[in-house]
Amino acid sequence: MEQIRPAQLNEWLAQHADHNPLVLDVREPWELRTASVKPEGFELLNIPMQQIPASLNLLDEDRPIACLCHHGMRSMQVAVFLERQGYSQVSNLTGGIDLWTAERDPSVPRY
Repeated sequence: MEQIRPAQLNEWLAQHADHNPLVLDVREPWELRTASVKPEGFELLNIPMQQIPASLNLLDEDRPIACLCHHGMRSMQVAVFLERQGYSQVSNLTGGIDLWTAERDPSVPRY
């Protein structure tokens, strides 16, 4: 599984531009209210981690998916789970939204 930093997201998006890349935010609703990213150049979908198994029908197995959480641990678990379910283009946004604030958008609050 590919590990990408938020600073590398534009490069990852460019590599997958022909396949409608998705950033899958697996954080809880209260976290989204605290800090969220702006979908610029990608589709953003929030499905909390615990709801992923019941929501697989919302995700295309062949679509590039970059998983996002607070620090990168939950998103890594979801990415591993998706790979085991046959998803072929899954990446983890290492450092999560916390590193996103530092590397991409300082206007996103840290928590």
